[in-house]
Amino acid sequence: MSATTTQTSVSTTLSASQDSSYVPRGPVKTKLNFFKDPEDGSKPHNYVEKPPEGQPQRNFGENVVEVQMHDIRDRENEFWLDKDAFQAIKGIPSEETEFVDDEHIKKVYYPEVEKLLLDQVPGAHKVTIFDHTIRRSNPDAPRAPVTRVHVDQTARSTEWRVKLHNPEEADELLKGRYRIINVWRPINGTVQAHPLGFASADTVDDHDLVPVEHRYPHRTGETAAVRYNPKQTFHYWSGMDNDERLFLKCYDSKDGVGQRVPHTAFVDPRTPEGAKGRESIEVRALVYG
Repeated sequence: MSATTTQTSVSTTLSASQDSSYVPRGPVKTKLNFFKDPEDGSKPHNYVEKPPEGQPQRNFGENVVEVQMHDIRDRENEFWLDKDAFQAIKGIPSEETEFVDDEHIKKVYYPEVEKLLLDQVPGAHKVTIFDHTIRRSNPDAPRAPVTRVHVDQTARSTEWRVKLHNPEEADELLKGRYRIINVWRPINGTVQAHPLGFASADTVDDHDLVPVEHRYPHRTGETAAVRYNPKQTFHYWSGMDNDERLFLKCYDSKDGVGQRVPHTAFVDPRTPEGAKGRESIEVRALVYG
């Protein structure tokens, strides 16, 4: 997930009925935060870093709705990128284990992600990784799980990314198929708290998505907030572990396929007292072909 919205201080929902090693699994109902239009009717925006003096971090609100989350554990093969815009992959080893040094991550982990995408995404012939984000569920972490339903990119911002990160080849690359795919995984073992939820693309209407200006200090990108629609079907992958990878497609230039997957961290009410906080890394990549 990108920092589409302000990162909030997160706390684990406690359940005294389980010991601290319990891993919640199976279907569960929880409350998700959806988009609510700005009260003044202005264009939605979000500041990635500290906003200018007198400006709010974001100018839109939230609509909290209870949603059923479906567990894809043991059903992973039922979902794939071209239909759902997400895909689950198991049994992936990694030489990167610490995830504390950005340069080491780029040197060791980025090539692993590039190879995984080339191997697992049909038609892919070129991958350009452009950034990553590490999130940790503790008050001192610079980035915590984002508990707001969103999509990291839009059609326009994906085209901007192609021109930004592959400027010399952009004109030719934009003539073919291009995608942004995020590769998400935990980095501190089995997820007990703040799992990642995601909605199948084929259940999300384009009208549910709202472009949001994503304001950096020196440029402006665009993400998509998500309005609630009862037709949306949300899933999660219970107990994700370090050797599992989740592909999250943010945009696909090909017509007739699942183009984007709304996603969010969520509070699982079954999370046991004393459970470790979730730590994760998300690598973002342009995938061509």
